[in-house]
Amino acid sequence: MSADGASTAGAVAVQEPGAPWLLHPHVQDALIDSGPLLALFNRSDKWHGPTLAWLQAHPQVRLHSTWPVLTEVCALLARRIHNAAALDFLQWVQRGAVQLDAPADWSLTSVLAICQRFASLPLDLADASIAEAAERLHIRHIVSIDKDFDVYRDAKGNALQNLLR
Repeated sequence: MSADGASTAGAVAVQEPGAPWLLHPHVQDALIDSGPLLALFNRSDKWHGPTLAWLQAHPQVRLHSTWPVLTEVCALLARRIHNAAALDFLQWVQRGAVQLDAPADWSLTSVLAICQRFASLPLDLADASIAEAAERLHIRHIVSIDKDFDVYRDAKGNALQNLLR
């Protein structure tokens, strides 16, 4: 299966060309959160079409993600769709669709600090791991449907730029 969500039926309409999320031709690297990855492998998800269209319109962008994100995606795909969808997703990542980040030994300390700094939000290890990786890897762009990334800031107060919303 491909990453176009062939696991399930019911594709969602794609946003029109020229949408604001298509205006990032200079971006080379971006972190991708679990929401778009889940949508990509589930045609019935309302974000399936926009995510697929964004990926097709931006083949130059190298996607990066973290182990907590992959863990969350696999668990939710297996629960919501089928184990086969989770396996399809892992094979897609293995083929190089997403660069899997190998955190530094001190990354857990940074993730914990991020969780404490944003304690007013529901604790989300996957989101905190993305925020930590962005800071450590100096990646300023994210592909996410999660509004929490409108709130997260790095230690210098800089927000990530969401390319999908």
